[in-house]
Amino acid sequence: MTRRLLPSPALFFTLALGLLAAAVVLAVAIGSVTLPPATVVSVLVAKAFPWLDLPHFTPTDEAIVWALRLPRVLVAALVGAALAVAGVQMQGLFRNPLASPDIIGTSAGGALGAVTAISAGLAAVSPLYIPAFSFVGSALALVAVYGLTVRAGRVPVTTLLLAGVAIGALCGAFTALLVSLAWKRWEVAQEISFWLMGGFDSRTWLHVRLLAPCFLLGAGVALAYAAELDVMSLGEEDARALGVETRRTTWTILLSAALLTGAAVAVGGIIGFVGLIVPHAVRLLVGPRHRVLIPACALVGAAFLVGADLLARTVNRPEEIRLGIVTALIGAPYFLRLLLRPGP
Repeated sequence: MTRRLLPSPALFFTLALGLLAAAVVLAVAIGSVTLPPATVVSVLVAKAFPWLDLPHFTPTDEAIVWALRLPRVLVAALVGAALAVAGVQMQGLFRNPLASPDIIGTSAGGALGAVTAISAGLAAVSPLYIPAFSFVGSALALVAVYGLTVRAGRVPVTTLLLAGVAIGALCGAFTALLVSLAWKRWEVAQEISFWLMGGFDSRTWLHVRLLAPCFLLGAGVALAYAAELDVMSLGEEDARALGVETRRTTWTILLSAALLTGAAVAVGGIIGFVGLIVPHAVRLLVGPRHRVLIPACALVGAAFLVGADLLARTVNRPEEIRLGIVTALIGAPYFLRLLLRPGP
């Protein structure tokens, strides 16, 4: 049993909320035009409570904060939270510390679905096609991995990794095929290539509105099945003996994880390792109970990706490093450490 390092979940949530609030304010304040954090807070409070008498800020400040930077920061927070919650669900369901959306091919499936919508021109018809196709791709990839790996209710680590690599490679091959077929349309191919590397440039309130309902639904299902996830972590046979409808629970959790992953990929592209490293770090702090672990991971995942996105767009100004590169540089060493860690 994982032992928590913090004495109280309330303390953790207080610290996590403060960390997320500080990350959001700093991410909105820092950019090509740096604003004082007090100005950012004034704009946000004025939008939320317009009747208050606040220190003056200019229309330019308001435009920078509200129209340009805040949507991007909120998208980053929602994507980070979605990937972290999806990772928690997969690790609990598979009883495997290496399960995460990018490791077992779910992100690659979502990317294939989204690229299919973009290359077919459906994204120009309606922005809803990208998250819809991405969800279908993520769900199919996750179902395929689960079907290939489950053995008598157990998911061996080696089989999971091999199946994830195989499904991810297959989805990646089809994605590359679609990119090569679209290469005559240079703008479309370039858009797909940059999108596949992950990033939140040019994200608007439309993307926030597309992502927020998917996150709320997926996270709501995850919380509703938190007790079942606790029991499923003991093994499928034990869960059945304790009265859990394992088949329905398994498919519900799989679809919830696929929805969260697909929505995140549709808006942000492939952003790796968030669903792997955040659940591990948070589990050490708050323990393994999913009713606490799920919202805790959502907060930390949001703060982590907001900070990573800030790093991606400021470390090499005025050029922007793709966010997927930053998260891979942070997460890959951690994944190798988990993979090479000696067993009990």
